[in-house]
Amino acid sequence: MATFGTLSDRLTETFRNLRTKGKLTAADVDGTVREIRRALLDADVALVVVKDFTAKVRERALGDEVNKALNPAQQVVQIVNEELVGILGGEQRRLEFAKNPPTVIMLAGLQGSGKTTFAGKLAKQLEGEGHTPLLVAADLQRPNAVTQLQVMAERAGAAIYAPEPGNGVGDPVKVSKDGVEYARRQQHDVVIIDTAGRLGVDAELMKQASDIRKATSPDEVLFVIDAMIGQDAVNTAKAFQDGVDFTGVVLSKLDGDARGGAALSVASVTGRPIIFASTGEGLDDLEPFHPDRMASRILDLGDILTLIEQAQQAFDEEEAMKVAEKLANEAFTLEDFLDQLQQMKKMGSMKKMLGMLPGMGQMKQQLEDFDEREIDRTEAIIRSMTPGERRNPKVLNGSRRLRIARGSGMTVTDVNQLVQRFEQAAKMMKTVARGGTPNIPGMGPMGAMGRPGASSKRGKKGGKAKGGSRSGNPAKRAAENAGLPTGPAQPTGSGFGLGGAAASQQPSEADLAEIQKLFGKR
Repeated sequence: MATFGTLSDRLTETFRNLRTKGKLTAADVDGTVREIRRALLDADVALVVVKDFTAKVRERALGDEVNKALNPAQQVVQIVNEELVGILGGEQRRLEFAKNPPTVIMLAGLQGSGKTTFAGKLAKQLEGEGHTPLLVAADLQRPNAVTQLQVMAERAGAAIYAPEPGNGVGDPVKVSKDGVEYARRQQHDVVIIDTAGRLGVDAELMKQASDIRKATSPDEVLFVIDAMIGQDAVNTAKAFQDGVDFTGVVLSKLDGDARGGAALSVASVTGRPIIFASTGEGLDDLEPFHPDRMASRILDLGDILTLIEQAQQAFDEEEAMKVAEKLANEAFTLEDFLDQLQQMKKMGSMKKMLGMLPGMGQMKQQLEDFDEREIDRTEAIIRSMTPGERRNPKVLNGSRRLRIARGSGMTVTDVNQLVQRFEQAAKMMKTVARGGTPNIPGMGPMGAMGRPGASSKRGKKGGKAKGGSRSGNPAKRAAENAGLPTGPAQPTGSGFGLGGAAASQQPSEADLAEIQKLFGKR
């Protein structure tokens, strides 16, 4: 989501300014729409898309749905969210498979857009879903394109059809047609044709792509576009639509640091849905594109659904049940902790996962400072222990800790900190397993929140808990007597308060620091 970082910041700041207003005037709406227009144009969104988008937002924001809303500012945010979903394509669209296999998927796009890498990612994803994909090397112009696809196929565990060496040798139309026939004979149910690209749109490129389409009659033609190419995205997409007429779009390099306007322009301008978002170099860095979830990420509302789906894929449900049963009856050991760390590593980047939480756009520096290697260091310390030490950390005396530190390449202080934090985590896990509510680091005892008669630590230290609060402010006095926090309001799930109670529980800076410590930050 680095691609939308600047746009997200600008929109969040714009809506934060609305929170102070109980009622919105026409001037407030015009000012907000003007800032949205500037933010979108700065993000390289196509002018025609910006004009249409802001006109719709303004019309709805000045209408009755905002005037009659209990919270007009939140209603405006909701309108922007809905309109963003609209220009991103509305509803999610999945790949459509042929009734009679094989399903033929043709890839088109400029050179360097990421077609070959996407071909490998798609093959691996389809393999995981029970399909038997065949990659066809029809890019016979780019140097070593065939070799690159062969490497991708090997990494993805997929079959490949590459009868020609490439590097300018061979007929791509014949290879594509023969590849489909080969897949039919070998009973592959999906064919992915990797075609050639050019540095720019030209007649030769379009003729070749059009000829391949006519020869293979693909079920899907996916236009792969680099999310970082900016304003030129619209012209390129239109040229390919006229020349090849693609059925869906793939956004590649969404993890880049460019402004990302292509993503907000292509679907709207071409009327073709975005089907996939490619977010990294790894073969697992491919996500189905959900317009509603992408809009939520841009508006810093988080993407909890994607986070849950990734967790479900990475975590073994049966294993999780065993761990839960064990925690209810036995102690949580360092061996269990190691297993949980390995499960988390399967989910991918911790920064990426934390970035999907609501409101985390406001904590970019803390996310940047998060060191992914701390998990590896923690794992190294635990693996340097004997099985007995992992099951019973209480036996770790000074000499054992020194041996573990040397074995893991860490310091005795690192080992001590890990053991100390593990003990805190073990207590928390035990409390949760028994149905209790733990004291979460940085948040204090959750059970005391809002409980009548509960007194804060400050009240005990000040000696005022006995006779109640003596504040001159009646509202503050009532809140203190009820045990509720009376300090400055904490930020909610987003910069503008959308998201309700769940969003308001975003991690504080202290919480993020505790997460760092839990993984053994040095």
